[in-house]
Amino acid sequence: MPKGSRNGSDGNVMSSQHRIHLFFYTGVGMANKGPSYGMSRQVQDKIDSKYDPELEQILVEWISRQCGSGVGRPEAGKMGFQGWLKDGCVLSELINSLFPGEKPIKKIQSSPMAFKQMEQISQFLNAAEKYGVTKTDMFQTVDLWEGKDLAAVQRTLSALGSLAVTKEEGTYSGDPNWFFKKAQENKRDFSDEQLKAGKSVIGLQMGSNKGASQEGMSYGRPRQIL
Repeated sequence: MPKGSRNGSDGNVMSSQHRIHLFFYTGVGMANKGPSYGMSRQVQDKIDSKYDPELEQILVEWISRQCGSGVGRPEAGKMGFQGWLKDGCVLSELINSLFPGEKPIKKIQSSPMAFKQMEQISQFLNAAEKYGVTKTDMFQTVDLWEGKDLAAVQRTLSALGSLAVTKEEGTYSGDPNWFFKKAQENKRDFSDEQLKAGKSVIGLQMGSNKGASQEGMSYGRPRQIL
């Protein structure tokens, strides 16, 4: 067999091996990609399972009473709930209604543009934090706008309702039993004389313990080592 023909044959063999390896690694990559999608689906399903349809009804009823008929009502279900709140306008009306004085959101305007809707949601979140909702109870903009975690949206609105019931500022509209009252901090102010008296008592207690020892104290029988 001519030398050139042998090289060509070897080249064809190497080419075939290369194709086999390429197919193998491509197959592995595709196989890995499948479970990744499946895992993502499982995570999303777990998040979705936390969404509470009964809480949805309470929140819709509360927001409707709080904001008036102008905000309308959504279709029942998670998608209807998301669509109702997605542009941020209903949320902005809600948070404004809870402030007794100056309203935190000056401009509420519906827009078909995505960034405008997300901006309106962000304004609500900022105002909700100002009202007293903690960061741990706050949803992220994408949780609502992209529907990533509507249970988190419910959590934020529930925290907001609880604050409104707890504050008793006369701005809450709805059944107070819909939300639990948050534990209120019991602050006590002490005068300088009271603080000094307290320090004196602590000093006397510490002085009475001076020279104390463990002498004469019994701790039971010692262990016998055989």
